[in-house]
Amino acid sequence: MLPALCRAGFTVRVLVRSPESSPWLVRYPTIRVIRGDVLDIASVTRGLEGAQYVIHAAGLFRFWGDPSRFESVNIDGIDNVLNAALQAHVQKLIYISTIAVIGNPEPGRIVDESHPPHPADAYQRSKLVAENHVLKFGSEHLLPAVVLRPGAFYGPLGTYAFNRLFFRDPMRGIVMQMDGGRYIIFPAYVPDVAQGIIQALSRGRAGEIYNLCGDPITHKAVFDIVYQEAHLWYPRLALPGWMGILAARLLEGLAAITHREPFYPMNLRSYVYNYWRVSNEKARQELGFMPTPFEIGAKRTIAWYKAERPEWIPEVEC
Repeated sequence: MLPALCRAGFTVRVLVRSPESSPWLVRYPTIRVIRGDVLDIASVTRGLEGAQYVIHAAGLFRFWGDPSRFESVNIDGIDNVLNAALQAHVQKLIYISTIAVIGNPEPGRIVDESHPPHPADAYQRSKLVAENHVLKFGSEHLLPAVVLRPGAFYGPLGTYAFNRLFFRDPMRGIVMQMDGGRYIIFPAYVPDVAQGIIQALSRGRAGEIYNLCGDPITHKAVFDIVYQEAHLWYPRLALPGWMGILAARLLEGLAAITHREPFYPMNLRSYVYNYWRVSNEKARQELGFMPTPFEIGAKRTIAWYKAERPEWIPEVEC
């Protein structure tokens, strides 16, 4: 997102808990790094002084963890940002949520912005509560606020969630195709989301929600493309869904002892065992959002992995 904002001509302040852990930020002359935390209202207020726009992309996302931690970071954090944004008289606030707040899509229904949410885990619940805070606060205080719901992030510079399950694991020989790969996923190429954010700054309507993702695709189709682009030959381990759930339960039992996130947590169930027929039509029509075809995004992601995951990608320099 930061390179895209630089290329679009924005001067950016970024709130970072540990600037020394992100030395690559110094490559961007139009970025000012501010040490802080969304849970520290003083640093948030300092960071927003004189700001024209606010993009709240900070948050805690894991498939496993203490529910109170998700509530603290994702709910208390946005409340601090909202109050600081109001004090700074910003022109617009963009909140980055997730399509995953839907939890478990209703069978046979298209997941557009009108689909009722049914959060299935602590992370999803915290993001939905944060969404509601944003929209309510914006309405009550006349703060123009837009909620963006990206899909499952993938692309260079990422190693968790979609990237791990569909790129990293297959490229090291671990492939688990559940129930024949018939389930449907909602990939979102990270540079596309960055462009969607920039488009929402100028075209997003206050009080509205927009899905940002590519077209829905089955797990089998994803693996077909990854296998072709990465020249993989490993046999795919075709498992019945119940076996994957059983394995997750056993791994979570072990995690209760080790206190480390299991390799396949139970919370993956909502993401993996559903038919996510997500519509991006509203974002296309109102924002001009144009997602990258998955074949192209996958090719770029695989190239990054094969280049041994460099933390700097020259083509995104501002």
